[in-house]
Amino acid sequence: MQLQTSTWVETEEYLKRNNGIVVPIGSTEQHGPTGLIGTDAICPEVIAKAAGDEADILVAPTFSVGCAQHHMAFKGSMTLRPSTMIATIVDWVTSLRRHGFTRIYFLNGHGGNIATIEAAFSEIYADASLSGGEDPLVCKLRNWWELGEVMAFCKKTYGAAHGSHATPSEVAVTYFAYPEKLSNQELSPKIAPNGRFTDAADYRRNFPDGRIGSNPSLATVADGETLVRMAKKALIKEFEGFAAS
Repeated sequence: MQLQTSTWVETEEYLKRNNGIVVPIGSTEQHGPTGLIGTDAICPEVIAKAAGDEADILVAPTFSVGCAQHHMAFKGSMTLRPSTMIATIVDWVTSLRRHGFTRIYFLNGHGGNIATIEAAFSEIYADASLSGGEDPLVCKLRNWWELGEVMAFCKKTYGAAHGSHATPSEVAVTYFAYPEKLSNQELSPKIAPNGRFTDAADYRRNFPDGRIGSNPSLATVADGETLVRMAKKALIKEFEGFAAS
């Protein structure tokens, strides 16, 4: 069940039986020569939609631009400042809270968002504490690759070639969603270098094709289907427990 394709009447009826909602949140940033720029938003969006279609779960619009300043040396990447993202998350949550949502589950697709999302939660809880009242609102953050057996599958299937950016698992999910984007482009080196970075120029200098430690040429549509199925199953179980808490 998608919020943007529901009416207000349908949303009101949903709230009578469930006060929880899933917010897919990701980023719009380069994912190497073969990865889609929207990968980090597409992955949680596809998984959340699959869960919403199977179970009685309302899914919010995807928060698709995150904290990705370090990717700005690659064409097409977009970013928010952490302060902007915090303010926007607070406004999204406050809007949903007004309507009666008290369990807001953020399904994240970008590691660079984690600190900022948690800071936004701190702002939200600080507002509640400083008001002197009692608020039943609870926010939860879950990275999609932490769901169920997803990471175990990644380690077994890709080993050291999984890496940390433009990974074969996230690229596989996008291939499942958009099979026409399947790429056979040769990558050199096969497995990208690992390392740290600071700003966009430093990132581009250390990782010239955008990948970090990964070989996304291992990604397949079949793997993407498996990953979505595994993540969907785990998401439904975890969300149902969270919404009922």
